[in-house]
Amino acid sequence: MKKNKKVLVLGSNFAGLTVSRYLHKHLKSAADITVIDRKNYISFIPNIPIEVFNNNNPADHLEFPFLKHYHSDGTAFIQGEVSDIDPVNREVQYIPNERPGAAPEKISYDYLVIALGNKLAYDDIEGFAEYGHTFSDTFYGNKVREFLFDEYKGGPIAIGSDLFKQGKSPKTPKLIPNAEAACEGPPVELAFSLLDWLTEHEKGDAKTITLFTPGKIMAEDAGETILHKLLPMLSDMGFGYVNDTKGIKRLTKEGIEFKDGRSLEAELKIIFPNWEPHSFMKGQPFADDQGFVITDMHMRNPDFPEIFAVGDAAAVTVPKLGSLGHMECEVASKVLSNEILGITEEVAPVSPAIVCFGDMGSHKGFYMYTDEWYGGDTHILRMGYTPYMLKMGFKTMYQTLGGNVPGWGMPMAEFINDHSGI
Repeated sequence: MKKNKKVLVLGSNFAGLTVSRYLHKHLKSAADITVIDRKNYISFIPNIPIEVFNNNNPADHLEFPFLKHYHSDGTAFIQGEVSDIDPVNREVQYIPNERPGAAPEKISYDYLVIALGNKLAYDDIEGFAEYGHTFSDTFYGNKVREFLFDEYKGGPIAIGSDLFKQGKSPKTPKLIPNAEAACEGPPVELAFSLLDWLTEHEKGDAKTITLFTPGKIMAEDAGETILHKLLPMLSDMGFGYVNDTKGIKRLTKEGIEFKDGRSLEAELKIIFPNWEPHSFMKGQPFADDQGFVITDMHMRNPDFPEIFAVGDAAAVTVPKLGSLGHMECEVASKVLSNEILGITEEVAPVSPAIVCFGDMGSHKGFYMYTDEWYGGDTHILRMGYTPYMLKMGFKTMYQTLGGNVPGWGMPMAEFINDHSGI
């Protein structure tokens, strides 16, 4: 009797959950799918600011379990911390983390999908623990909420990114640009939504907030056409702007010191760090010089064709943006499934584009769709009530369907936003 191929997925947040559900949809019982993640719930990161500014602990509303979806698919789940990958012997080492002290275990695979995301390197920023804030998980989001509602006095606010150390490899597709920041959609979104909160609570105005970036220009991945609209708009509203900081030197009680020698006064310092691969990824023969997984635009490693990567762990995911991960999951799951099923149908490669739904406060939002940074000529920017409704609707759909977003979901949202505005 022919044995099923063993497909192992590492990670179960956005990219891992989505690719696992898509793999099951294509393969059904034709493969044995196993998922490993250190936790048994998904954190819906994009909506944390909305909960914070409504004075809700984001953990109460944005952490939801996924095991019922894996059980319904027949997908096996292991709660453990991945600690090593052996691509030659096709084995992954992990440590079960239900209780401390577990011994390392190994599991073999025929196909491996790496969706582990990255380490967010706050621990590399001097003074962050004492003086920094961020929105990158529910714990930190709740700390911001407590600071805003209990301690904040109305002083200056700085929002921006540390320098991103992007990996390099001659095998990375040429169309992927170099980025100075891992993702700058969140700082722009927070500038709008935090301004709405300041206004509502009579704590300040746009002049209270300064945006900063390590690069020559903020949100460079939006492309020149959109930036020529967006940056003057921010300036006209009164936001401060500091560019080309070269990265963060340290945080202090008084503010932020940058590596270029400048500094900003800030009572509230909202920081987005360097996205750094997990330590065991560095030096892997399938990774670039930083530890990001090298793939082609079908999300497959050229030297180990049984290895795929999706989401932030992949070298081609620049910026580190959820919509790119979603595109990659669709392509990778189809390529891998076709191979197992013996289907010769050609699968189109990922065609990267920036798709972003941002909150602006007061039930309004912005929508951005652009591929200009990658050499394309699409650049759409919309603001109004529709993007906010679609942002909230996507969260509900993703949670209800357990990441198994229907094929028409994203195209429909893009069509609605492309043809609507204020």
